Amino acid sequence: MEIIRAEHSGFCFGVKRAIAAAEQEITKRAACGSTYAVYTVGPLIHNDFVTGDLAKRGVKIAQGSSDAREGDVLIVRSHGEPKRFYDSLAGSGVVLTDATCPFVSRIHELVHQAYLEGKQILIVGDPRHPEVTATNGWCDDQALIVGSAGDVEEKKEELTRPAGGTERGWFLVCQTTIRQETLDEVVAALAALGIFPEIENTICSATRLRQEACAELASRVDAMIVLGGKMSSNTRKLVEIAGKHCAKVFFAENIDDLPLKALRKYNTIGLAAGASTPERIIIEVIANMSETALNETNLNEETMESYMEEIDASLRLPRNGDVVEGKVLQVSDKEVIVNLGCKKDGILPVDEVTLEEGQKLTDAFHAGDDIKAKVVKVDGDDGSIRLSKKKLEVGQHWDEICEAHENKSVINVKVLRAVNGGVIAAYKEVTGFIPMSQLSDKYVESENVGEFIGQSFDVRVIRVDPKRNRAVFSHKVVLNDEKQKLIENVWNNLKVGDVVDGQVMRFTDYGAFVDIGGIDGLLHISEISWGKLKHPQEVLSIGDKIRVKILSMNQEKGKISLGLKQITPEPWSVINEKYEIGSVVTGKVVQIKEYGAFVELEPGLDGLVHISEVAHKRVADIADELTLGQVVKTKILDIDTERKRISLSIKATIDPNEEAQKAEEAAVAKAEEEVAEDAELEQSVEQAAEEVAAEVAEEAAPVTE
Repeated sequence: MEIIRAEHSGFCFGVKRAIAAAEQEITKRAACGSTYAVYTVGPLIHNDFVTGDLAKRGVKIAQGSSDAREGDVLIVRSHGEPKRFYDSLAGSGVVLTDATCPFVSRIHELVHQAYLEGKQILIVGDPRHPEVTATNGWCDDQALIVGSAGDVEEKKEELTRPAGGTERGWFLVCQTTIRQETLDEVVAALAALGIFPEIENTICSATRLRQEACAELASRVDAMIVLGGKMSSNTRKLVEIAGKHCAKVFFAENIDDLPLKALRKYNTIGLAAGASTPERIIIEVIANMSETALNETNLNEETMESYMEEIDASLRLPRNGDVVEGKVLQVSDKEVIVNLGCKKDGILPVDEVTLEEGQKLTDAFHAGDDIKAKVVKVDGDDGSIRLSKKKLEVGQHWDEICEAHENKSVINVKVLRAVNGGVIAAYKEVTGFIPMSQLSDKYVESENVGEFIGQSFDVRVIRVDPKRNRAVFSHKVVLNDEKQKLIENVWNNLKVGDVVDGQVMRFTDYGAFVDIGGIDGLLHISEISWGKLKHPQEVLSIGDKIRVKILSMNQEKGKISLGLKQITPEPWSVINEKYEIGSVVTGKVVQIKEYGAFVELEPGLDGLVHISEVAHKRVADIADELTLGQVVKTKILDIDTERKRISLSIKATIDPNEEAQKAEEAAVAKAEEEVAEDAELEQSVEQAAEEVAAEVAEEAAPVTE
C-alpha cells in the first residue's frame, strides 16, 4: 500500500492565524491567573476535534458581541464579522482579537468601498456560510447572493429590474472557498442576461491550489481519503472534486471514521485535507495506516521510515536566521503567504521586499511561485513564521562585497548623502563610506561634495567588516586604474612617426603639453611652427584640438615628444611649387637691420628687402620707411635654394611718379600741420594775455561797501 498526501492539505493561513491567536490568549490567561473569559465568535473552525479541545482549555463560543463582558477577550475567527459587530463593541471594554483572514478583510474593504460609491453588490457563494454573511454585513446586508448559475436564473427579476445594478453597475465578489468553475458558470449566466458586472475574483489562491492538488492526486490513485469537518464547506468541495476523478472516496473527520480493513485492498491511496483539518489528525491517519500496512502487508521498513521522516519534517520549524525555500500560496498588497512545508506558513510583509518604483507585491509574486527568504521571527504575533527577502539579499550583498574586496574587482554604488569627511554610498541594500580623498583622482573641496550626491559610479572595496556592517569604498582607485590602463594602451599601440589627435592642456615658456589619449606629450616651442615664436600662445589656445606627430618616446621616463610643424611640409622643400622670380607677394616685416628689412612670406620663409630696394628715393634710415609688423607688397628678385635666401624689392612694386606724388602730398600735409600748430600757439598766447589783463583790472578796481 502506498499513501500519497496531496500538496496544500491541512490548515490554511487564515485558520492557522486564528488558532495561534486562541493559543496565545489561553497561554496569557493561564500565566496571569486572571478570571476573564476568552470567547470565539462562533466556532473558530469547522472541526469538532479542534473546537472541543479549545473548550476543554477554557475557550467559550459566543453567539454575538453581547455575550462578552468588560475585560473579556473576544476572538474573531478567520471568516470575519459584519461591520455592525465592530460598531457594537465601541466603548464596551471588551478586548477584541481580530483573526479575520487578511484576504477576507480585503473583500470587506472592497465591498464597503463599492457600496459607498453607490454600486449594487453581488456575492457568489453560499448565503449560509459565515464568511458570506460577514461580507454582506459590510454593505448593510444589501447584497444579492447567488451560489450557482441556477440561482442567477431564479433571481433573474431582481438582477434585471431598474432598481438593481443598472444605475451604478454591479460589483461582484466571491466566497474565498468556492470553485473557479462555479464563478465562471455564474458569470456566463449573468452575461446571458446582458449583465456584465465589475468582477473582483476573490477566490483564495490557497483554496484553488488545494482543489487542483486534490483533483490531480485523485486522478492517479485507487482510492481517496478526504479529511475534515463535516460542516466545512471547503472540505465538502474537496470530496466533490475527488469524486469526479476517483471511483472510491472516503470522507472522515479523524482516524476513527476510516474503515482501515477495507482500505487494505487498495494499492495507492491519496489523502487530501480541508483548510480546518489539524496537522496532527493528518499525521495520525498516515501513521496508523502506514503501521497497519507494515504489519499486514509487504510494506518494507524503509518505506515506513520514509513516511515517518516526512511527518517529522512537517513538524519541525525553522530557526531565526535560517534561509528557507517555499511556494507562494497567496499574495496581497501587504504580504505574501508562503508554504514552507512545515506546520506553519511563512509571512513575507511588503516592507521586507525590495520593489522597483511603482511595483506592487502582486506584480512581483504570484501563487505557485518558488521563493527563498530568511527567517526573522518564528511564532510571530499571528502564529506564523516571519520572513524577509531584504535580509536574505543583504547577506548575499555582503558576500558580493567581500568577494569584490578579495578579488579586487569593482562594484557599482550610488552616492546617497554627505557626511563628515566623505559620503555614504549604497551597493544594493548595503551602505558604505567613501572618504573625501577617495571620491576622485583630483582634489575635492568639502563645499563641492554635493556635486557627487545622486551619482552612480564604480568603486573598489578597500576595507570591509561584515560583522560590524562596515565597508569603505574608493572611486579614486578605479579612476587611477582606468588611467593606468589607458596609459598602457597608448604605450602599446603608438610608435615614433605616428600622427595622432591631441588636445592642448597647458602652456609653459618652452612649449605646450598635449593630451594624446590619456598621456600628456610635450610639444616644444621649436616644434610648433616652421617660423620663430616667442611663446606657444601666439598660435595655440587651451582646449585646441590639433594633429601632432610623435617624434620620440621614452617609456622608462614616461616622456613623449611631439611635433606640430611636421604635419605640414618644410617651406623650403616646396618653395618652387609656390613661388617664382618676378612674382609679387605680400609679407610682414619681422626684422629691421641697418642694411635692410626681413619680410616673412609664411612661417619659416623670410626674404630680405635691401635698403636700396625699399624706395626709389635715397633712404638713409630704413626705420623711417618701415615698421615691425607692417604688411608690405614685394617682388621676388631672386631665390637661392642652396643658401636658402630670397631677395625681395618693395620699390619694384611702386610707380616712381606715384611715389613722388605721395612724397609731395606728405610734404604739403606736414607744412599744413606746422602752420596749424603755429596758429594754435598764437591763439593760446593771445588768450593768456587777455586773462592777465583781466586779473590786473580786477585788482585795481575801487572797493565799495
